Amino acid sequence: MAKRIMIQGTMSNAGKSLICAGLCRVFKQDGYKAAPFKSQNMALNSFITEDGLEMGRAQAVQAEAAGIRPRVEMNPILLKPTGEMGSQVIVNGEVLGNMSACQYFTYKKKLIPHIMEDFHRLEEEYDIIVIEGAGSPAEINLKADDIVNMGLARMTDAPVFLVGDIDRGGVFAQLLGTLMLLEEEERERVKGLIINKFRGDRAILEPGITMLEERGRIPVAGVMPYLQIDIEDEDSLTERLKRSVSDETALLEIVVIRTPRISNFTDFFPFENIKGAALRYVRKASDLGNPDMIILPGTKNTMEDLRWIRQNGLEASILKAAAGGTAIWGICGGYQMLGKIIRDPEGVEGSGQAAQMKGMGLLPAETVFTGVKTRTRVTGVFRHIEGLFGALSGMEFEGYEIHMGETTGELHHISRIHDSVTDRASFDGMCLGNVCGTYVHGIFDREGILRAILKALAEKKGILPEMLGSVDLKQYKEEQYDLLADALRKHLDMEMIYNAIGERKEDE
Repeated sequence: MAKRIMIQGTMSNAGKSLICAGLCRVFKQDGYKAAPFKSQNMALNSFITEDGLEMGRAQAVQAEAAGIRPRVEMNPILLKPTGEMGSQVIVNGEVLGNMSACQYFTYKKKLIPHIMEDFHRLEEEYDIIVIEGAGSPAEINLKADDIVNMGLARMTDAPVFLVGDIDRGGVFAQLLGTLMLLEEEERERVKGLIINKFRGDRAILEPGITMLEERGRIPVAGVMPYLQIDIEDEDSLTERLKRSVSDETALLEIVVIRTPRISNFTDFFPFENIKGAALRYVRKASDLGNPDMIILPGTKNTMEDLRWIRQNGLEASILKAAAGGTAIWGICGGYQMLGKIIRDPEGVEGSGQAAQMKGMGLLPAETVFTGVKTRTRVTGVFRHIEGLFGALSGMEFEGYEIHMGETTGELHHISRIHDSVTDRASFDGMCLGNVCGTYVHGIFDREGILRAILKALAEKKGILPEMLGSVDLKQYKEEQYDLLADALRKHLDMEMIYNAIGERKEDE
């Protein structure tokens, strides 16, 4: 039976996912086969496994840190919000349906067998399971029938380490208040406290740490600094989406429209690591400026986000930029917005009512939504492309598709793709001059594709492409995971953690 450790937090975005990823890397370095597990995740950023199943991206990142392939068993339940009061419920990688918060709250106990079956599969194959909680275990209105925090800790008999976020203030109240609201049996499961995102001299914290240990009667396992480590995150609270100010020193500027229901924003991370290029997110027409490329991202609700773009004046600014020759890229829902019309005859976008909406008209395309969700990994090659991005012609790429709706149009599709799950070939995407769209997420991940796009933008602007830096994305990720592991070893009491899970390294 695998050992297990669970990381819970005092609130959302306390840093649970990052610490879990770091532990996965540490255990891998120490010679253990580790795997992540989160029974229930809520996020719009998701990942498609090799067998075409959908799971939370955080667990995919943690699996990557552990040096293993992501599997849907690592995240049995994924909730993708469709609005303020409901979510699409995905179980074992397949869509179960849309539910309101109340409906899901009364239904979720029925999913416990799925959770435990997946957990048992993992513990049969791995040495250590790193379990991540969600939100806070002290949400007293949600504690009944809990399946993701202390309820899951009980079901898996896992020791718990509780993380508090000092960056947002009140970390001692966070940690002590959480402990006070736990039942005695739950408090006994907490083996250590972690203060996260600290900026400054730890010596200043010592009196507070002493009082925290005295009142909480649980040792502090470490104080993690505010890390400047670049690892994918999936939460809409991420600091990345706050990059909204223009960098006047940048040679090229790429702008992503930050729609209310933005999803899979990890698509754009490759641009962040290019020296000489700047990526930022905008929500207002007045902040758009004069970028070299505008990206319309994926979205959980294409029609609602297009309506938002239209109402706040961004659409008019985008159309003006496109007419002036600015490069426009649409990914998934953003691709759908670029067409002439979007039809939803079955009301699958959440309204339940048939709907139709005019698109931006930058591509001669029509999108029709159906109840079938496309969910697969793909490889592909660009066909002949005319216009700004002609250098992409003949280049190979890979990524994944996850969308409702099919898009057809008057233009030839720009790429031929191979579905890795069904082993079928098809076509994707359109390009007209300086406007391109595709359903493929991750299309910018290959350095060759990224360099070709940046080269086209540089030449259009009259600067030498050689002035822009380059990065090996795969190597860069590995380096960041190692840096994260180094930080955990330095700032956490790893002996306390190994003792809690009942495991000692062989060299000890």
